[in-house]
Amino acid sequence: MNLKLTEEERAFRDELRTFFTTEIPAEVRAKTASGTPLGKDDYVAVQRILHSRGLAVPNWPVEWGGQDWTSMQRNIWLSELQLASVPDPLPFNASMIGPVIAQFGSQEMKERFLPATANLDIWWCQGFSEPEAGSDLASLKTRAVRDGDDYIVNGQKTWTTLAQHADWIFCLVRTDPNAKKQAGISMLLFPMDTPGVTLRPIKLIDGSYEVNEVFFEDVRVPAENLVGEENTGWTQAKFLLGNERTGIARVGATKVKLARAKSLAAETRYGSGSLLDDPIFAARLAELENELLALELTQLRVVAGSADGKPNPASSLLKMRGSELQQAATELLVDIAGPDSLPAGEAGIDSPDWAQLTMPTYLNNRKVTIYGGSNEVQRSIIASSILGL
Repeated sequence: MNLKLTEEERAFRDELRTFFTTEIPAEVRAKTASGTPLGKDDYVAVQRILHSRGLAVPNWPVEWGGQDWTSMQRNIWLSELQLASVPDPLPFNASMIGPVIAQFGSQEMKERFLPATANLDIWWCQGFSEPEAGSDLASLKTRAVRDGDDYIVNGQKTWTTLAQHADWIFCLVRTDPNAKKQAGISMLLFPMDTPGVTLRPIKLIDGSYEVNEVFFEDVRVPAENLVGEENTGWTQAKFLLGNERTGIARVGATKVKLARAKSLAAETRYGSGSLLDDPIFAARLAELENELLALELTQLRVVAGSADGKPNPASSLLKMRGSELQQAATELLVDIAGPDSLPAGEAGIDSPDWAQLTMPTYLNNRKVTIYGGSNEVQRSIIASSILGL
């Protein structure tokens, strides 16, 4: 199999590279590269720039803003996006609910939501996980009972990422409590300011408020906001999760972190030279770079073999190893910063801004081996679907 880019693909790559590095605000790309948290306005501004050039939702149907690209072109787009430290189009919009509405929604629902979703005029959040329904999502208990032209929703969601910014939520609810648990689920769409919706932030170990609890008390949702048919939500959820896992290896983003680590190590004194002269550190860096290269080649093989649109079980390997390398890269940055990565303040530690950002980034990246299907689940898929065990 020839994994080299064609002349047309190289031209396509160069065009994207130029756009990403000249049209996206440099200050936003610098924040992304350094791990500085982005604000809502940053995400909205970038996505609207991308959407104006047809680069925000290339995986969507062409009639709704997508691109008729090959799987290799999509991979090039994602790689160059990450290499330029451009924030990904908001995944709740671009990779999750947008494709679901395009696939399962009525024509009226598509016209109502898809243009606004692509342009980030609506910020969506994902109402899936519950306190007792995380990895076993089908055990969710949030209920929706039909009442005339509405559904009445009661229950709770948790770990709802960036819901503090959200205008609407796409929510899995149980509409038939007597059916097999996967068969009695539906998906509803409703505004976050609907009466009866309460948001409570969850403080994370890195000190941020990225995720939330969401409570529903007699929330009235118009039946027209049901996606597809009643009790087909599990099919829609599986479709959505398949899109969520696309590109989850984040090879380009990890490349940026390792390049940053190498640059910072060159500026860090070690004896009479720099940290790059330490043979143990140099070997560790070289090992990570080699493992990332191997992952990139594997990703290219998966992409090249996915032209027929069929799912490839090797994507589980990409998710598992990609998330592990993301964590390894953030750990390397913390080790370079050393004591400077500790919180400043009462201890009187005076450390550079880049070092202060390494620990929150490291802690936040503990999640990447869990979301999108935990790595334990991915190992089971690899064992059964690839190794035949």
